[in-house]
Amino acid sequence: MTEAQPKMTFLVHAQRNDAHGSVAHCKEASISLDTGLDGRKDALNPAELLLAALSACMIKNIERVAPILKFRFRSVEVHVHGVRQDKPPRLESIGYEIIVDTDENDRQLDLLHQNVKKYGTVFNTVAPGTSLSGTIRRAA
Repeated sequence: MTEAQPKMTFLVHAQRNDAHGSVAHCKEASISLDTGLDGRKDALNPAELLLAALSACMIKNIERVAPILKFRFRSVEVHVHGVRQDKPPRLESIGYEIIVDTDENDRQLDLLHQNVKKYGTVFNTVAPGTSLSGTIRRAA
């Protein structure tokens, strides 16, 4: 019988600074949060933070699977667009576009996209609760 590997865990601590914002800490990193009712241009609000996490998940997954697929690329961009419904408040749909600067063929690009969708922790957490769809394309 093989021993089960310990599960990966995450710990984030968030603290309210004042009526306009908060800060989240994880490891040695901090990020300003827009938690005020009037909004802030210099911090991400909770929905934007979720979309940023989804973007980071896709990029990290590309970094993880590219060596396995022998997929060579120069850069990656992810554009994400969320649509909020009011009652109940939630993101009803999220659309994304992954842009990869690569010389790989279309089959390899599609295989990369399938792996991003299959193995992303945040992607697979968000997908069941919203309409999540997107495309991958080669940079112009």
